[in-house]
Amino acid sequence: MLRFALELSALAAFGVWGWQTYGLAAAIVTPAVAATLWGVFAVPDDPSRSGKTVVPVPGWLRLILELAILYGATWALYSVDQVMLSAVLAASITFHYLVSVDRLAWLMKQNSR
Repeated sequence: MLRFALELSALAAFGVWGWQTYGLAAAIVTPAVAATLWGVFAVPDDPSRSGKTVVPVPGWLRLILELAILYGATWALYSVDQVMLSAVLAASITFHYLVSVDRLAWLMKQNSR
C-alpha cells in the first residue's frame, strides 16, 4: 500500500513540477511519461505487480527505474520550492525500501527472459 501511495505521490509531484515550470502541457505529459515507464518496463512475475509486463527487464534495471522516478519526484518538488514535501517524500521512499529488503533481494536475483 505504501508503494502505491509513493507511486501516486511521484506522479502528483511531476504534475506540480510540470505546471509550475512549463504549464499545463507539461503538467499532463510529465506524469504520463513517468507512469508509462513505470508500467511498461517490469520484471516478469513480480509479486508486487500483476506479474505481467510489456517489456521484460532484469531486476537491477527495474530497481534503477523505480529509484529514478521516485527520487526524481523529490527533486521535482525541491526544484519548485516544495522543500518540506520533498523531504517527506524522500524519507517515505527511503523507509519503504528499508522495509522492503525481501523485494530488493528478489529483484537483484531476477534476469530478463
